[in-house]
Amino acid sequence: MATEEPDLSGPVKQHLKKYLHQITTEIDHLLITIEDKDCCILDEFEQVHGVFNNLHMTASSYYLTAYLSPFTDSYQALSTAIQHLSERKHGALIAVQRKEPLSSLMHSGIPVGGSVSYALLESVFYPGSPLHDGAVLIEDNSIISAGNVLPLSRQTTGRENFGTRHRAAIGLSERSDALVLVVSEETGRVSFALEGKLYPVHQSGLI
Repeated sequence: MATEEPDLSGPVKQHLKKYLHQITTEIDHLLITIEDKDCCILDEFEQVHGVFNNLHMTASSYYLTAYLSPFTDSYQALSTAIQHLSERKHGALIAVQRKEPLSSLMHSGIPVGGSVSYALLESVFYPGSPLHDGAVLIEDNSIISAGNVLPLSRQTTGRENFGTRHRAAIGLSERSDALVLVVSEETGRVSFALEGKLYPVHQSGLI
């Protein structure tokens, strides 16, 4: 069930190399600074951590597009919806079917049968909507159903602080090749689950 890794494009590769060079520079500076025992290096560690986060999220945003594009032409509408939901801190859970059927792994969903649009996705996840707590299932360019219940992750170690949406996203990705998008209701942060792992996404890289 391993996902074929896409090749990094030239501009993305250059962008990532820029971050890696910046990290190398910061670490070289740390090695010099740490010799001064009277100097606090917590600020320097925070800077390196920030660069690592930007590197991780930039790469995740690129791979998210690469993993989705062979299976749906509606990436723009999907990314616009995710961006708006993130800005408003409206929690969301969206499963994108890839090669493996997902119907047997989810239940209690309500058929929708509409084309993927950001307006429809935003209305589904609007707080108070009867379907906002469940997952949307997308196949090709259609929203098949909403309000779906997904299997929770079998793994608990290191995931004690994950909410139900994130555990459900990981759970479905453990049992299928689906890509599952999550928007946190608490922070507005965007992640995607694939092959049992959760990756943060840079919101500005979605559109």
